[in-house]
Amino acid sequence: MKNLKIVSLILVFLLVTLFVLMRNERNSVANAKPIVGVTTFALYDITKHVAENTITLINILPFGVDPHSFEPTPRLMSGIEKSSLVIYSGAGLEPWTHGFKFKHKAVNISKYVKLRKLTEFEITQDYGHTKHHQSIDPHYWLDFDNMKKAVEVITKELITLEPKNRELYSKNRDKYIKMLQKLDEDYKKILSNCKQKNIVVSHNALGYVANKYGFHVESLTGLSPEAQPSAKAIRRIFQDIHAKGIQTIFYENFVNDKVTKTIAKDANITVNVFQPLGNITADEARAGMTYEDIMRQNLKKLSKALMCK
Repeated sequence: MKNLKIVSLILVFLLVTLFVLMRNERNSVANAKPIVGVTTFALYDITKHVAENTITLINILPFGVDPHSFEPTPRLMSGIEKSSLVIYSGAGLEPWTHGFKFKHKAVNISKYVKLRKLTEFEITQDYGHTKHHQSIDPHYWLDFDNMKKAVEVITKELITLEPKNRELYSKNRDKYIKMLQKLDEDYKKILSNCKQKNIVVSHNALGYVANKYGFHVESLTGLSPEAQPSAKAIRRIFQDIHAKGIQTIFYENFVNDKVTKTIAKDANITVNVFQPLGNITADEARAGMTYEDIMRQNLKKLSKALMCK
């Protein structure tokens, strides 16, 4: 009889424990944050600021990696599959998305923005290399109007995903758009009265900025930052530097700077880094740099290179 009571107590204890575990598991599932995967840094920055800590944000493109040549690892692909929402740049920047079957919703932001068509020269010539595979400039996030559209789309998708956070997302959307408007105003003001109208860059990534604020860009290579400039392109750049009185040549962190620094030395001009924000470096990420921080740094560098008053 005594043994039966002990067995009964053990069974009751096990049943109570099982019930508690099942309830905790249900609560854990109910309270789990949805996973959102994002590719380029600009879109990551929007999503982070709008959603705050209400989601688990996966940075599909690791900091410090060039977005043009990135291919996700199997581990990252697993993370993408678990994401309730994937936000990617589009416009040919992520070749790995072609034919990829997203398990849940995926949003191509390039479908909602105004894309810059390449000029005939940009399409037919890659400065001595192969022809471009596309006729669209994918660096649309450097246009603040496009960023505003991206903010609207991302906020709408987040509200659909987590409607209980509508008020928070809407408030953060408005705050982010206000920041973009101020950036645009400052770019217009500072770049409106400049002595120089030309800059030289290693990689053709500044078309949107140049078109909007009225200066001209000469680049050593086309859309691919990995391409090596031809001897013809280098000669052309030297001619432009001397003919137009250009004082600065820019390169990117993800591009080999050897040729750029050689040109700067031989032409006796300064060399500087321009951040086109397809991604940021690991050091910039550790420093907590935001889209706004980096675009303000870019403005200071452009202002100096263009000799703005």
